[in-house]
Amino acid sequence: MFERFTKEARAAVTGAQTAARDLGHQRIGSGHLLFSVLRGDEAMARTLREHGLDADDLRARLARTGSGGETLDAEALQSLGIDLDAVRAATEDAFGEGALDVPAGQRPRGHIPFTPEAKKALELSLRHAIRLKQKEIRGGHILLGVLHDDGSEAARLAAQAGADVRALRAHLDRLLTSEAA
Repeated sequence: MFERFTKEARAAVTGAQTAARDLGHQRIGSGHLLFSVLRGDEAMARTLREHGLDADDLRARLARTGSGGETLDAEALQSLGIDLDAVRAATEDAFGEGALDVPAGQRPRGHIPFTPEAKKALELSLRHAIRLKQKEIRGGHILLGVLHDDGSEAARLAAQAGADVRALRAHLDRLLTSEAA
């Protein structure tokens, strides 16, 4: 399947691996793929920004997730009297930004596997390309794959950042259709 990926799409996948490694995550999730495309300078990254996504904000949101894409439950911690945002802010004030991230010596090395959800998103990117009668898989197809299910990590992160995920998917679909014309 990866032979059908454009240079941009391959960069999104390798960028997701880099993001997961930098955050100390043991697996690459759909959120890492979303973040990787957003960090780019392609039309799809501009589209994500038009819909309210910001790379720094998304990275901070990803940093608050576990290594498998599970989000730290601020409500559950709050019920124990722990304010997660306050803990993070105080720690970063005292020790610098990213102080709660995994230390460099403990970051994963070598191959980082994809979560089942991210694998499914990449498979869906192929299906979206086929649906649109396109031979190559582009960054936009990856975005459609990661945002396909409203319950995916990427869709949740985008929605938390204020994006209308349904409108974003429709916009991406229009862009990909017009690119093929």
